[in-house]
Amino acid sequence: MPPAPVAPPAAAVDATAPTAMPVLAPSPDDVTDSAIEAAAEAHVPLDDSYQGPERRERGRVNARPGTRALIVDDSNVVVAVLRKMLQQNGYQTYEAYTAEEALELAKVLVPEIIFLDIVLPGMDGFAALRALRRDPVTKDVPVIMISGNMLATEQFYVQRIGADDFMKKPFSRPEVFTRIERLLDDEGIPRRQGMPAQAV
Repeated sequence: MPPAPVAPPAAAVDATAPTAMPVLAPSPDDVTDSAIEAAAEAHVPLDDSYQGPERRERGRVNARPGTRALIVDDSNVVVAVLRKMLQQNGYQTYEAYTAEEALELAKVLVPEIIFLDIVLPGMDGFAALRALRRDPVTKDVPVIMISGNMLATEQFYVQRIGADDFMKKPFSRPEVFTRIERLLDDEGIPRRQGMPAQAV
């Protein structure tokens, strides 16, 4: 009796194969809230894990659960995007929309990491950073500056007044966590990496 015909196998799907990630090409002259939101959302996989080659090779190092992060930006969209990213990874997030509000909040909360926009209403991010570095309570808190303003970006690199890193808007999820990862110690706590603050 001849063997029963065998159906052709279904196309195999390699779940570990990297998915194509869109390349961000921010225009410094036209960085809008919608561009930031779209760029960030384009990098949010359903399983909340980045599958780029460098992450697969070395694994992801996360901050310890409950790490306190202060987000300082006058854009509701930027704050919402960063809040979503961080909370999905176990952070406690706090928000401020002005530098003055951020300084008061930082004294009370003593966050473990701060994302600080450069261009803010009233006091700008540079002045806020100087104030944070002068205050004994916050002088050792790692600060990642963020901005979509080209002039502010240039000023950052000229002044470099005690910031620990910098992100240009729009930013992606992998970029946010890569920059945090650079600041983590062996216990998953963000630390300043020996970058001396200039006299201010």
